[in-house]
Amino acid sequence: MVSKMSQTDGANPYGRLFQSTNGNFYGTTVYGGMGYGTIFKITLAGTLTVSYSFQLTDGADPYAGLVEGTDGNFYGATSGGGASAYGTVFAITPGETLTTLLNPDGQDGNTPFGGLLQGTDGDFYGTTWVGGTRNDGTVFHLSVGLGPFVKTLPHTGKVGTTVKILGTSLTGATNVTFHGAAAIFTVVSPSEIETTVPAGASTGKIQVTTPGGTLFSGGPFVVLP
Repeated sequence: MVSKMSQTDGANPYGRLFQSTNGNFYGTTVYGGMGYGTIFKITLAGTLTVSYSFQLTDGADPYAGLVEGTDGNFYGATSGGGASAYGTVFAITPGETLTTLLNPDGQDGNTPFGGLLQGTDGDFYGTTWVGGTRNDGTVFHLSVGLGPFVKTLPHTGKVGTTVKILGTSLTGATNVTFHGAAAIFTVVSPSEIETTVPAGASTGKIQVTTPGGTLFSGGPFVVLP
């Protein structure tokens, strides 16, 4: 499968692609579109469409790729443009509505060149190339109101595979299930549980019961045959 871009689709796709839980691939281009870069979608059949074209006032030059949040929206950053011309942090829905979440002012950073990461506390973390008190860049985090979750290493495995579950405030966990199948587990630390894929497990979300509430995995754990 080869999807060829034109200038209107975007130019210079620098960041990585990722596959959403909806099955489509998403990425960004640094230039092209209306001149300031684009967000694009490629279906499994290879059809490419532009999801959004940046207009400078809402960002420019998105070098980094996107990440999918636990709410199903996509999050990213532009290295320039926005209200301060120092770049932006944004969210875009699968329906292609873009919202600017942050306009760095220079004091809290300038030029968020790299991508974002969603921590298991639900917040997003990133870095800026320059800015801050010494103008050497910053590390920032941004809350958009998403709750905590857990993630697994690895994300796939057969019955009996050892799995690490990462999260926050896991001490005192009383139950771990793989899509409803109970698993034997050990709490290694407040941020890690070690378990194995139990017999009877099927592909789906992992659930961890803690004293603070029930946590679900951000995406499904795939049980291999």
